[in-house]
Amino acid sequence: MSETPREIGFPPIARSDARLFILGSLPGRASLAARRYYAHPTNQFWRLLGRAVGEDLQALGYDERLSRLAQRRIGLWDVIASATRRGSLDQAIREAEHNRVEELLQGFPQLSAIAFNGATAAGIGRKLIGVPPTGMTLIDLPSSSAANTTAFADKAVRWAALGHFLEP
Repeated sequence: MSETPREIGFPPIARSDARLFILGSLPGRASLAARRYYAHPTNQFWRLLGRAVGEDLQALGYDERLSRLAQRRIGLWDVIASATRRGSLDQAIREAEHNRVEELLQGFPQLSAIAFNGATAAGIGRKLIGVPPTGMTLIDLPSSSAANTTAFADKAVRWAALGHFLEP
């Protein structure tokens, strides 16, 4: 039986004045191969976030998407730095090493919210952060993954909560 290779996630993408971070679990195979957050064509992340910010992010190129997030003071990262995993599902993650998510609280002084993209990210992220400081909001979002079969419209309602923390 061949050994499962260790997958290594991406560094955070954010300006120093970020107000909101969206944390996933660990990029899937398509994203790792493309070296881009949420690169799998069936992942609904860019559509959901676009709906929340009132802009069609899905229609933009990756660099332009990141530019728009920066303008709105949104950062991206993951709770897992590296792990072994067969396939791309969170349930298959093994031997996870976590990112220092709690350091976001000190490294981004204007941060007012951290949103977790899916139950795995929320479970791990909330443990890493512990009790959030006064004024910090933690938001659990339904996963943008196509593996989460919740209807897009229902996901979009929950993701709309991010609008309160976005720059116009």
